Amino acid sequence: MITVVGIGADGWTGLSAEARRALEAAEVLMGGPRQLGLVPASAAAAERVAWPSPLLPALPGLVESHAGREVCVLASGDPMFHGIGATLVRLLGAARVRVLPHVSSLSLACARLGWPVEQVDVISLVGRPPAALNAAALPGRRLLVLGADRDAPALVAALLAGHGYGPSPMTVLSDLGAPSESEQRGSAETWTGTADSGLNVIAVECRPAPGTEPLARVPGLPDTAFEHDGQLTKREVRAVSLSRLAPLPGELLWDVGAGAGSIAVEWMRSHPSCAAVAVESRPDRAAAIRRNAAALGVPSLRVVEGRAPAALDGLPAPDAVFVGGGATVPGLLERCWSALRPGGRLVVNAVTLESEGVVGQWYGRLGGDLVRLAVQRASPVGGFTGWRAAMPVTVWSVTRKDLP
Repeated sequence: MITVVGIGADGWTGLSAEARRALEAAEVLMGGPRQLGLVPASAAAAERVAWPSPLLPALPGLVESHAGREVCVLASGDPMFHGIGATLVRLLGAARVRVLPHVSSLSLACARLGWPVEQVDVISLVGRPPAALNAAALPGRRLLVLGADRDAPALVAALLAGHGYGPSPMTVLSDLGAPSESEQRGSAETWTGTADSGLNVIAVECRPAPGTEPLARVPGLPDTAFEHDGQLTKREVRAVSLSRLAPLPGELLWDVGAGAGSIAVEWMRSHPSCAAVAVESRPDRAAAIRRNAAALGVPSLRVVEGRAPAALDGLPAPDAVFVGGGATVPGLLERCWSALRPGGRLVVNAVTLESEGVVGQWYGRLGGDLVRLAVQRASPVGGFTGWRAAMPVTVWSVTRKDLP
């Protein structure tokens, strides 16, 4: 059994009696240098082990090397809130981990600001790509950003201003709960300097600048939101395709022949826990997918360069697969169908007669839903306005109900 003790910036004096007893009884005390420094040597005589860097690859061996000893792990605030507690539970199982939480930085920040906790979105910059903030910045939303160092407020301010949210008020709360606690205020477009401490939380009230077009989280972003060379699932077809893919929290998508990555990006934007793999054979397009993912707030999108179906080997089993092109590639649809989890959805878009023929054969075998979309857009015709038709797209969707 490993005990994980949450500790605040107020150190030993802020710990509960139960947490103090656990530390006093420990034979091994693990944590970051800052957390270890908050526990006086006179209070806990345990062997002290500072986290190695990088931590995650070394963690299983580190835990195993102290098997059979009374181990306490120190964590900042609530260990299950973006903390080591959740990592240890994933590694060892909940039955082998006892967690003694402290008040989280989220709760402390909301208490200082008078913000209801349930109405706040939280983004962590600790070991995570800062571009995730781009999806969270929406008019009227309140954000709490967990800073990784003293430069975090400047980074947040630059991201907000660069995406049209320069007027957003910012409050930087440092060393929450400690005697050295401080508060700095400003706005994203005027922010200068660093936080008073590396232990900081940045509170943001999102306000767009005039002319800024908010990007909704529902499917169907404007085509102009993506960098592309024309290889893009267009807005209306994308919205229909994503409705058939039906993203659910925590699910994984394969976007095969991803082009600009618009399907994968919007899948991930539907919920922070959604994941996606974009498979694209052209390096220039793969690079554009990465840029689109960062700009639209889903920098953790995985991009695999290679030709399907070979490029699909070794990927984790998907909950949904989108094939936007390449339905005629031998073995591709067979590979995608066999990889799907039970209950998984396959959606294939076809534009050519040849790909429609393949889709029609699969529809005849497996059923599902087959629709053809014809989109027309108004455009100038001399001094008048007329309709210009885009190429029709056939969308086949089917759910895997049984095991492969």
